[in-house]
Amino acid sequence: MKKRKLGKSNLEVSALGLGCMGMSFGYGTIADKQEMIILIRNAFEQGITFFDTAEVYGPFLNEELVGEALEPLRDQVVIATKFGFNMNGPGLNSRPEVIRKATEGSLKRLRTDTIDLLYQHRIDPNVPIEDVAGTVKDLIQEGKVRHFGMSEAGVKNIRKANAVCPVTALQSEYSLWWREPEDEIIPVLEELGIGFVPFSPLGKGFLTGKMDQNTSFDSKDFRSTVPRLSAENLKANMAFVDLVTRVSQEKDVTPAQVALAWLLAQKPWIVPIPGTTKLHRLTENIGAASIDLTPAELEKIKTAASALKPHGDRYSEGSAKMIDR
Repeated sequence: MKKRKLGKSNLEVSALGLGCMGMSFGYGTIADKQEMIILIRNAFEQGITFFDTAEVYGPFLNEELVGEALEPLRDQVVIATKFGFNMNGPGLNSRPEVIRKATEGSLKRLRTDTIDLLYQHRIDPNVPIEDVAGTVKDLIQEGKVRHFGMSEAGVKNIRKANAVCPVTALQSEYSLWWREPEDEIIPVLEELGIGFVPFSPLGKGFLTGKMDQNTSFDSKDFRSTVPRLSAENLKANMAFVDLVTRVSQEKDVTPAQVALAWLLAQKPWIVPIPGTTKLHRLTENIGAASIDLTPAELEKIKTAASALKPHGDRYSEGSAKMIDR
């Protein structure tokens, strides 16, 4: 697989990464650990070198899984993890001492001496971002972390943090179904030389074309709380699926591959991290990295997508409060 550099940093990763959250958190079931170890190692064999996790996924289970799976490959892969949720109660916590404790825990679970990319999972309104960036800068100087990242951060905090400790990557939601980052975020990332790591690049599975207005989710599946995935909104949002399906049929590829190839075509420093627990979906997603959309096809997609409006919020009310504006 082709490689990409995240912004102006020297952090080189595969053009597509693997989001590991769903293997042990978020979707109502925990996948078989040995099967997921096989899947993660299979991803590496197919060219993926960038793996994403977080202490809150489980909590802790996902980091332990990723650590075990990648231990034999450690010097050949890039591991990203995150701090920032209060692990002893609700809400957020990015106090410097908590960041340090989280980092030590992540290092042990990931079976490594250094975290390649450490994200602040969400902006903590109670801790100045300068203090957060300064703490990560110290961890970098101590050799425990290589690169600093942010997740779902707004423009003001990105600028403030970057002034203290260079930000290597921003991880936020971005897809054909959610293009808000194009307005303010992407121009600032380009200006500052920061890479972009889109999560939910397939719209939490929606853009694969495997859902319809009759799709329902288990109560333990976080998607059951997402307004945009309610029955009423699923029906209204099918126009996005129709779009990627039309293009996929013309190119003889899958809708998921079109959605990922479109993201890859936006900027050379964008690295999507689709997640899956299925080997055949992994291979399908990886195939998107070798699909080239022509300028005419990209313009056609842009024109059609710009005429569509997503129905429903992308987060529940509680989760939406944690998004930095």
